[in-house]
Amino acid sequence: MNYLNLEEEKVLPVVLELNTLLADYHLYYQKLRNFHWNITGNNFFDLHQQFEELYTDARVKIDEIAERILTLRYHPMSNMSDYLEKSAINESGTELNDHKMVAEILFAHGILLKQMSKVVKKATDISDEGTIDLIGAYIRELEKSSWMLNAWSKSKTEKLKQIQTA
Repeated sequence: MNYLNLEEEKVLPVVLELNTLLADYHLYYQKLRNFHWNITGNNFFDLHQQFEELYTDARVKIDEIAERILTLRYHPMSNMSDYLEKSAINESGTELNDHKMVAEILFAHGILLKQMSKVVKKATDISDEGTIDLIGAYIRELEKSSWMLNAWSKSKTEKLKQIQTA
């Protein structure tokens, strides 16, 4: 791994966590496609567009994660059966209402964020700055998307916490 300045024998734990993240992203991507195609009701226009933006972003991340694994000189996992076995994200039905769809997306975000933290920990252990940088940006972006979807799902009377001043 001369060009990466990483010890080759220490890279495998990072690759294993990246492959799990790759599997999670594939199931998340398909969940978003499912919801994009099957959303109905008063929130159709907003959520149809939002789900498309999210799955377009997920598609890019899938490619970047696989390319990071290749950069680390391993083959990325690439079979749907492996993704289904490895991922902690489950498939969804097609007849969910808008609020249930958003709740499922937020739940998937929690799984993705947890897995990203595992990747960052393993990458930090071996000073893999390239992986840390890549995944750190993903964390920031997914947290923002989660905040927006969570805000959408709240009632108009719910308020954020107030800072108590002395």
